Amino acid sequence: MKVIDLRSDTVTQPTDAMREAMRQAEVGDDGWGEDPTVNRLEAMAAEVMGKERALFTASGTMSNLLAVLTHCQRGDEVILGDESHMFSYEVGGSSTVAGVHIHILPNNKRGMLEPEEVEACFRPPDIHFAPIGLVCLENTHNRCCGAALSAEDTKKVAEVATRHMTPLHLDGARIFNAAVSLGVEARELTRDATSVSFSLCKGLAAPVGSMLSGDAEFVERARKYRKMLGGGMRQAGIIAAAGIVALETMVERLTEDHRNAKVLAEGLCNINGLIIDPETVRTNIVIFELINGSPERFVTRLAERGVKAVPFGGRRVRMVTHYGIELEDIKTALDIISSVVKEVAR
Repeated sequence: MKVIDLRSDTVTQPTDAMREAMRQAEVGDDGWGEDPTVNRLEAMAAEVMGKERALFTASGTMSNLLAVLTHCQRGDEVILGDESHMFSYEVGGSSTVAGVHIHILPNNKRGMLEPEEVEACFRPPDIHFAPIGLVCLENTHNRCCGAALSAEDTKKVAEVATRHMTPLHLDGARIFNAAVSLGVEARELTRDATSVSFSLCKGLAAPVGSMLSGDAEFVERARKYRKMLGGGMRQAGIIAAAGIVALETMVERLTEDHRNAKVLAEGLCNINGLIIDPETVRTNIVIFELINGSPERFVTRLAERGVKAVPFGGRRVRMVTHYGIELEDIKTALDIISSVVKEVAR
């Protein structure tokens, strides 16, 4: 029985072309800046993000933490959305490691921070207030059904930050999903961000890695913090090679994941016992609610039948389409889900 793993797009397997590129990768010592494959990947990432430089890191969590460390001083305040990945899933690293104070604002249903609410965070200078060192957005937005922010959305918040001489970091883990969904180049969506991170190992299907980009000075300072965090790698071209193939070959195919996610959402809408609005599904993330029964039991029973998903807080369940999941898998999964919904509702 094939396991249909819809837990996340991080479970993707590298393509044959990636495996071959890794086998043949020309390598050097990246700690000395001498790995030609890493250097090529970093140059490619900077180009597609529209930034001066880029840095290869072990993970999106590392990239985001490096952004906070590089932009901020200890004791600064960082503005984050209450549904953001940086707030919910990065182990409190910004506070614990970077020593910053987190100021939470509500994300709306599209994952956006309201510019007026960001503006209100900037208070007059006062001995009692922590200075705001960074504003952060996320695109696409994981906990908001994979919603994609437009270039204009980001610009509105960036204008507020710029007015107060504060950088804007964009957690663009799935920025290419946003670009494909909106029909624009990724660099258009990152134009107004001071720095941006994106993942190689989610929809792009590389086995490991993230990229952090910004201006040259920012990246050089981030490189030193990467070393501090234990992220200084040696012959990293072996894994960077897969990232190059990912950027060259895996972006346009994201439309398949979005199409499969829409089919999944429309099928879930027709299953009694579930609540979902298919119109909220724009990229590859599908979030629905279970009316009766325990989401944990629901997910356990699904796994026993060969479909993997994750509970997502309250009565919600998340499924993510990705490379390796075909349209026939979605149809099979819908049949199994329909059966299991009836079981857990008894």
